[in-house]
Amino acid sequence: MNIDYCTKCGKPLTYKNIGDEGKQRYCPDCDKFYFDNPASCVLVAIINENNQVLLLKQNYITTKNYTLCSGYLKKGDTLEETVSREVFEETGQSVLSCEYVRSYYFAPKNIIMTGFIAYVKASGFGTSNEVDELIWADLDKALTLIERENNYSGVHLDNCIEKIRNKL
Repeated sequence: MNIDYCTKCGKPLTYKNIGDEGKQRYCPDCDKFYFDNPASCVLVAIINENNQVLLLKQNYITTKNYTLCSGYLKKGDTLEETVSREVFEETGQSVLSCEYVRSYYFAPKNIIMTGFIAYVKASGFGTSNEVDELIWADLDKALTLIERENNYSGVHLDNCIEKIRNKL
């Protein structure tokens, strides 16, 4: 989000150089810099005890293919807490453990996505108004079902499968 006015005094921002960051939005009255930081979210491949991945159909994202679980960080949450919360909210699964895979920058929405694998013992699906359908899929089958356009689900799933297979 671009901020054009100081959130403290309401005056228009100017620009000022700040070290290696270059010119940044600045309020000279409050002596405060403003940065166009991206929103932060997690992107999660949920893996069960049978090495299947849980895929989500979210019609507000795509009606063609499936995606992975994702969600925004809330103030005060760690990345791992966000993984557990989002997995439970969207799928009803309880995370036993999770591991970091890699991060992605999604420019169209100015989001930094932190990618994880979450390990669960498969249980009954929960309900969420964000999710239209949930399915467990074998890893190879999931690669044919996952969304790859304007979405990092496919890239993240590729990276997760590589990580899982390297452990075997």
